Amino acid sequence: MAIEKYTPNIVNKLLARFRVPEMEYHFEPLTQGLINDTFLILHGDGPLYILQRINHTVFPNVEGLMGNIQNAFSHLHSTSYTEIELVPTKEGRAFLEHSEHGFWRVMTYISNSTAYDITQETGVAKEAGRIIGEFHLLLKAADPSKYVDTIPDFHNLEKRSLQFTRALKKAKNGKTDLAKEAIAFANKTLKKLSEIPVTDLPLRVCHNDTKLNNILFSKNGNKALCLIDLDTLMQGYFHYDFGDAVRTIANTAAEDEQEHSKITFNKPLFEAFIDGLALNKPFLQQTELDALVMGAILMPFLHGLRALTDFLNNNIYYKVAYENQNLDRCRSLFNFTEKVLCEEDYMRKTIIEKLAAID
Repeated sequence: MAIEKYTPNIVNKLLARFRVPEMEYHFEPLTQGLINDTFLILHGDGPLYILQRINHTVFPNVEGLMGNIQNAFSHLHSTSYTEIELVPTKEGRAFLEHSEHGFWRVMTYISNSTAYDITQETGVAKEAGRIIGEFHLLLKAADPSKYVDTIPDFHNLEKRSLQFTRALKKAKNGKTDLAKEAIAFANKTLKKLSEIPVTDLPLRVCHNDTKLNNILFSKNGNKALCLIDLDTLMQGYFHYDFGDAVRTIANTAAEDEQEHSKITFNKPLFEAFIDGLALNKPFLQQTELDALVMGAILMPFLHGLRALTDFLNNNIYYKVAYENQNLDRCRSLFNFTEKVLCEEDYMRKTIIEKLAAID
């Protein structure tokens, strides 16, 4: 069911299944997300809750997913990290399983907050680095083995390469013709990335989708408050979260930008992000520091490869607003990947200067 098909009557009936005060609510659909269906629940002019349908096709293990989030919330306590609460159902469960409308959850809304798709402000970039570092420090006590993989092999380059190859074999000629240059870049970069050794990295509980708009900021002063959209929270390596942040913080263009002259690797924003990470006490091992440049290359490329694969598969994963949007996403992300590849030495030098390894 498309998000616009959820009538006020349906939304209110779903909300009534949760432990929220009985009052007159209205809602606004939030359309930025590519996977789940999300509604802002308001009373009067004041937003109170987020009601969200979990995409069961993408996340088949809803029980495990919600268990991950509950586990993480038990660690994310700090005076400088704003807490989000899960609102239980009237039966006390973390989510609602509805026979007709699927799986739903309710979370508290953080007032006076906002999110950015892109930024040109170094203060925002620095705060993003600070809150991502704090997120990892708070979750350092969490046991990664207690977290299920909500999307197995989510950032596994070998698996994504195999999916791309399969999609390429099945794709219609018209699609492969349109994507000819992107396909060539994918093959070339897959070979390069496969030759970069990354070993002996500590397994962490990672967000795994740390794009800028998954960070909430205060409307007053742009202080980073917390990370949101925790569906991909599971085991991972820090360079995943680092690279995903860089691809949306150091690039001031939209993810599907068609004018590639607007796509840049912004050095002041990159340095501000690193400065933000450095505001936390040192928490990265030397092997993790060594892998950060790899992460900055890997993550935009991996997202571009996934978009290209979805384009070849006729858009079965990501929501699209027009037919070739996934191809535009792919081209834009690959263009940024090329620009990141040109800055390997600069990134390595900046990381060495600004971040220190733990003993």
